[in-house]
Amino acid sequence: MKAATVLAEQKKRRSTQENMNRILRVAADEFKACGFAGATTATIARKADVTETQLFRYFTSKTELFREAVFKPLNQHFLDFRSRSLTDATQAEARADTARRYITELQQFLGEHSQMLMSLVVAQTYAPGSTDGVNEIDSVRAYFERGAAMMTNRMADAAPRVDPKLMVRVSFAAVLACVLFREWLFPPGMAGDEEIVAAINDFVMDGINANSSR
Repeated sequence: MKAATVLAEQKKRRSTQENMNRILRVAADEFKACGFAGATTATIARKADVTETQLFRYFTSKTELFREAVFKPLNQHFLDFRSRSLTDATQAEARADTARRYITELQQFLGEHSQMLMSLVVAQTYAPGSTDGVNEIDSVRAYFERGAAMMTNRMADAAPRVDPKLMVRVSFAAVLACVLFREWLFPPGMAGDEEIVAAINDFVMDGINANSSR
C-alpha cells in the first residue's frame, strides 16, 4: 500500500476529538511562536495534518481557535495556581511571609507560562478587539478581587494612600513586566536569578506596605 494511501486511511480513522486535539496542540505552539497576527489557520491546519476546511468545521474563526488553544488553558492554569497558593494569614508577620512566598511563586508561575501570556499581550496590542486580553481571564479578575480584599482587611479603619483595587493591579503588572521582559530589563551580568526575584519581592512588598504605614 502506498504511503499516501496509508496516510489517507489514518486520517479517516481519526475521531473528531483526535483532530481537535491535534489542532489545539499545534495552534498553541503557533500562537506562542508567531503571535495572534502572525499565526495562520492554513499553517496550523497543515502542521496538524488536517484540512483548513476541517479546522473551520471545529473552530468557526481564528479568534475562537486562539481562545480555545491559549486563553482557556491559561485561565485554568491561573485558577489552579490560585487554589494552590492563596491562603489566609491571621498575624501580621505570617501575612508578610505569605505575601513574599506568593510573589515568588507568582514569578515562577508567570515565567512558566510567559509564552502564552506574551501571545495574549501581542494579540491585544497588534490586533485589538480580536480576542480577549489578560484582564478578561476570569481567574485573574478573581485574583485582583481577592488581593484587594486582603489589602483592605489589613488596613482596618485606616484610609489607604492608594486604592487597594489599584494597588493589587499595579503590583501584578510589576511582576508580569519583570517576567515577560526579563532578558531586556536584566542583561547578563547585572544580577543573578535569586537577586532579581528578591528585588521584585522587595519592590512589590514596599508598595503593599505603603498603605499600611500611613
